[in-house]
Amino acid sequence: MREVRIFELEHGEPAAAWRVARPSIFKVISGEIWLTVEGHSEDHWLAAGESIELPRRAAAWISAGAAGARFALASGSGRPTTRPTLGLPALSWLPRWLGAA
Repeated sequence: MREVRIFELEHGEPAAAWRVARPSIFKVISGEIWLTVEGHSEDHWLAAGESIELPRRAAAWISAGAAGARFALASGSGRPTTRPTLGLPALSWLPRWLGAA
């Protein structure tokens, strides 16, 4: 079983921070997201359809672009065996409706 959670951020909301409990895939559904992960040398700007893997115990901070944003955080069994990289299209195991912008 896997868990998929959908979040929405408005432009101007303070950056949200959390520590990832399980390895997860972070995927932008609509808008743009600024994401920084502790230990990464650069920040990431992710657009709709882009995703990044967040390892267990990673500390991450996110904020929405000018138009706000929706994103999904998915974890659990059923994770792909290959490591996704920034800019890949939607992962096949995520429900189809997540890809609708």
